[in-house]
Amino acid sequence: MKKILSLCALALMLFAQGNVSKAAAPYPSTPISLIVAYTPGGATDFQARIASMPAGNEKYFGQPIVIVNKPGAGGMTAWNWAVEKGPKDGYTIISYNMPHLIAQSIVNKPSFTIDSFEALANWGADPAVLIVPKDSSFRTVKEFVEYAKDNPGKITINGAGLFVGHHIATLQLEKATGIKLTYIPEKGGTEAFQAVYSNKVKAGFNNLADAFRNTDNLNILAIADTKRHPFLPDVPTFQELGYDIDDTSVNYRGFCFVKGVPQEIVDKVAKIAPEMFNDPIVVSKMKESGSPLHVMNREETQKMFANQKAKLEVLLKELVKK
Repeated sequence: MKKILSLCALALMLFAQGNVSKAAAPYPSTPISLIVAYTPGGATDFQARIASMPAGNEKYFGQPIVIVNKPGAGGMTAWNWAVEKGPKDGYTIISYNMPHLIAQSIVNKPSFTIDSFEALANWGADPAVLIVPKDSSFRTVKEFVEYAKDNPGKITINGAGLFVGHHIATLQLEKATGIKLTYIPEKGGTEAFQAVYSNKVKAGFNNLADAFRNTDNLNILAIADTKRHPFLPDVPTFQELGYDIDDTSVNYRGFCFVKGVPQEIVDKVAKIAPEMFNDPIVVSKMKESGSPLHVMNREETQKMFANQKAKLEVLLKELVKK
């Protein structure tokens, strides 16, 4: 028994020493985890891997960033976990998605709110696009809307969860046209795309970046933004076509911490992250993959958080009927 107690005491001492040495070492002294709230292969996961690619370079973090996928419930699984159980030592960065994070907190009342997180930096802004299978009879938004008006609820349309940007774009399309669609939330963007090009649903809203990489399997009818995008210059905006759908569903992506991380670490990551996002290899890989890069520093990201919250609080009252 004495031997067992001695071994337990030694183990506790070594564990404590490890924690002390990690805390005393310059940050970061070990690899950093990046929590991604969606499935591997989707736009958020794909872009997170590119955005964090140079992390091990000494001019950035000097340590790799390791992606940890926690998909489910339109992002809520990961963000609830982050607030309820996530470490606050700076070694767990959270990948946010706007408007998803704010919309979920407004509609579903999860464990988190926007105030649960410390904005650090933004790497991208990915508009939602309306997509249909390659062999779909819908060649234009007008044809889509006319059929929906004649057949209420018969068009199945999907996206990467409930109250993500894709769902918000769907609600805006219904409101702008007076049509009724049957929205199907998928586990993530990858599953949503597979359902569209395999004809399991008639249409979908998904990310411009994923659509750009899948044009052989689908047709893109319109973009939910205030202007056309250089990656898809021939795709009109809904506003051009006469439909009152703005850029609220554009998917902003970036880094945040759960509140409670030491301020000196918050400051350091907030300084390094936008510099890393502007690294030539990140810029090149994002462009090659059709992933819209939109780098913002901490102050700009904080402002975006506040603007999105104000806009969504008004919009969701109009769109969501309880």
